[in-house]
Amino acid sequence: MSTLDKNIAAVKKILKSEDVLVFEFASDGGKKFAAIYADGICNKEQLGELVVKPLRGVQKGDPIEKIRLLLASPEVKEGQKLPDAIKEVSDGNAVLFVDGEEGYFILGLKSPPARAVTEPPTQIAVKGPREGFIEEIKTNMALVRKRIKSEKLQIKTVKCGKRSQTAIAIVYIEGVCPKGLPEKIEKEIAANKIDLIPDSSYVSAFLSRRPRSVFKRCGTAEKPDIFCAKVSEGRVGILVDGSPIAITVPYMIVEDFQTGEDYYSSSYRATTLRAIRLVSVLLGIFLPALYISAQLYKAQLIPFRLLLKIASSSQGLPLSPSIEMFLVLLVLEVLNEASIRMPKYVGLALSVVGALVLGDTAVKAGVISTPAIIIIAFSAICLYTVPDLVETTTTLRWIFLIVAGSVGPFGVVVLTVFIISYLVTEQDYGVPLLAPFAPLIKGDLYDSFIKADMYSLKTRPRSINTGDKVRLKSENKR
Repeated sequence: MSTLDKNIAAVKKILKSEDVLVFEFASDGGKKFAAIYADGICNKEQLGELVVKPLRGVQKGDPIEKIRLLLASPEVKEGQKLPDAIKEVSDGNAVLFVDGEEGYFILGLKSPPARAVTEPPTQIAVKGPREGFIEEIKTNMALVRKRIKSEKLQIKTVKCGKRSQTAIAIVYIEGVCPKGLPEKIEKEIAANKIDLIPDSSYVSAFLSRRPRSVFKRCGTAEKPDIFCAKVSEGRVGILVDGSPIAITVPYMIVEDFQTGEDYYSSSYRATTLRAIRLVSVLLGIFLPALYISAQLYKAQLIPFRLLLKIASSSQGLPLSPSIEMFLVLLVLEVLNEASIRMPKYVGLALSVVGALVLGDTAVKAGVISTPAIIIIAFSAICLYTVPDLVETTTTLRWIFLIVAGSVGPFGVVVLTVFIISYLVTEQDYGVPLLAPFAPLIKGDLYDSFIKADMYSLKTRPRSINTGDKVRLKSENKR
């Protein structure tokens, strides 16, 4: 058996799947070759144009160095070990075996299916770039490189997942990123042995010091402009192959109250919107709990005329205020889940039926009161002003509602103090979650819930121990 046949048999012994194809061909001089690739994720047209055609003129006695020079593919590497060839074929590249040679060539012809670059659904901006990350990591890396053309930009690719071998890119700017942070993140990722990495949320869980916490520990970005802005501030960005959501660490809670559009509009407008988001989130979490507490324990907290309205609408209801609020909130969550999972047009009809028909019928039947529906609906709208925190704030709303119905206002106050105390003491990768408020860092307050003008943000966040502190130098005195 020839060396070429032995190599083909060794690869096919491991890669038995029918979509792993072997293309055998010979040059005009009689030299035999075999290209092995996975159908669907390897570009067969480039294989023919850049590999097969140039090798037509190879003679039997030509050395391997001449064959290497004839390969027109821009990505060509040499390999010797069979396990490496298996990994490359599984990854989408082609492996070229040459008759009479023990080694092989790795051809970078990977071309997996990918959707076009479009605006992400959760980070829509009226002003600013419309591009969003997609599921192809190389495209995402190109979108980052398009915006940061510095020679200091470093992108290190690692593999994670025993069976998936998912590519993960660690992105940072050398000299700006805190020293040792990229290596620490790489170590955290490598320490977790898992079969499959289908999404970046798995990597986010690996990087969280307390993965069971209600509060998230990693920032997220679906737009390259936001991602690059965070990286330029000293954070480390993580791109995961197969996921359109990028990760940034370290993370501060104040990040989620900021949007990319804040930096493309006036500072007054951005500050107003951030204040609205903060108030909205607090109302979304506390409003149902305070309503229940006031009804059950402290009715004097409600203005007298409003209390009369609530009393008249609640008269004759078969349920207690806390059970009523739980029921309305549960119906809202069910409708929300159903509208997401159902087909697009059916989901829209379901939302209209649930909100109008079901709610109106329940009020007229005397099962629930109008104030309960208004409060829960307003609370849900408020929480979605900060979509990146919806998972956390929705959970907190349920917890506060349970405490308010069981203990009353005192329980709400105690739980609030406990959560604040917890957040004050928590930090990841040396950055407190409540920075720049706890500890108080005055310089960073200009880009927190307040958005100052560009000339007031000449230095990078002091909350992050960056290398290069200055990000704006201006000869004009401002």
